[in-house]
Amino acid sequence: MSTWRGGMSMLKGLLFDLDGVLTDSAKYHLQAWGELAKKLNITLPESANDELRGRSRLDSLNVILKFGNQQYYSEQQKKEFMDTKNRIYLHLIRAMTPQDILPGITDLLADAQGAGLRMAIASASRNAPIILNQLGIADLFAGVVDPATLIHGKPDPEIYERAQQLLHLRATEVTAFEDAVVGVQAIKGAGQFAVGIGNKHVLRQADYVVPTTGDLRLSDIIANFDSRNNGKESRQIHG
Repeated sequence: MSTWRGGMSMLKGLLFDLDGVLTDSAKYHLQAWGELAKKLNITLPESANDELRGRSRLDSLNVILKFGNQQYYSEQQKKEFMDTKNRIYLHLIRAMTPQDILPGITDLLADAQGAGLRMAIASASRNAPIILNQLGIADLFAGVVDPATLIHGKPDPEIYERAQQLLHLRATEVTAFEDAVVGVQAIKGAGQFAVGIGNKHVLRQADYVVPTTGDLRLSDIIANFDSRNNGKESRQIHG
């Protein structure tokens, strides 16, 4: 149930990564990449999951090929590999429903909508529109950055700068949410307030960190955001 009560704030917009923030589609990405790796006779170490999170499709493929010392493929061959991975992924996410929205997110989005905050998606996933529709929340977002139009992937700030532009806001007027190190780096590179979801030591570059999406509260986020913009100490760790 939504519990936020409105107040004055400089915050006008929220920018969201998708995988691992709004839903756990990240597990399907990792599973699909794992299946592609097997087809290429590449054994991925456990650390591969952390390295793949938040990266673009091409960057993720290059990580996998590096693990297998197979960095000699042509651009066309790499495109075929990425297409194969995407077919596997689309098959895996076919059964997603609103029940796959992560804990706490439904309330956060409702509170944000009630507060008149504009929202956009900054995900490296080209399938973000499909997933948002399956989750039943596509109409809550004013825009979705198309990763195919980007020159650079995370940790470059381009995707978060573009998401901010979609909302016609300044960097000082938005907060962005990430569960990956490269994503937090991208947010900070864009000069925005970063909310990290996960391990506070791993995501130490974020301005505010919560262990899980279930710990997200709009009132806490606004308090920390306003604190930073008022020139006070804003780096608080929840939990």
